[in-house]
Amino acid sequence: MKYVCTVCGSIYDEEAGYPEGGIAPGTAWSDVPADFECPLCGVGKDQFEAE
Repeated sequence: MKYVCTVCGSIYDEEAGYPEGGIAPGTAWSDVPADFECPLCGVGKDQFEAE
């Protein structure tokens, strides 16, 4: 599943994870820490929606 930032369009892909931010590939969105911030614009996890 993929989640898109409603502010800038950045995509979090569960399959790819976000290794640069310490989130391993295969990490489900529900397991991404609550303090996750968009790597492009800095908004919180609550600004992402399922694609």
